[in-house]
Amino acid sequence: MKEKRAKMTRRANRTRAKIEGTSLRPRLSVFRSVRHISAQLINDETGKTIVSASDMQLKLKGKPVEIARQIGEELGKRAIAAGVNAVVFDRGSYQYAGAVKALAEGARASGLQF
Repeated sequence: MKEKRAKMTRRANRTRAKIEGTSLRPRLSVFRSVRHISAQLINDETGKTIVSASDMQLKLKGKPVEIARQIGEELGKRAIAAGVNAVVFDRGSYQYAGAVKALAEGARASGLQF
């Protein structure tokens, strides 16, 4: 199990080496587990989370891809209300497919620019 976590950490670090969030364009970080998905906008200059959304907060039911899309839309609405229009997408160690892709599409649909 430690080896799997180490591989995930290396992949995430490789992805994040090219990405940095600022106050004008924060980093949209995605976390996906077997049961849940969450996302947050992070300003890496100050180390603060601007807005976040997860299926545990919203108590959503349904298929994982549909839930992820709703999370992306909710995050986009919260971000625009906070004055953020553009983000840098950070998929971490996850492939850009399935729930991660649906979350990104939901955020784009609500008005965020990647």
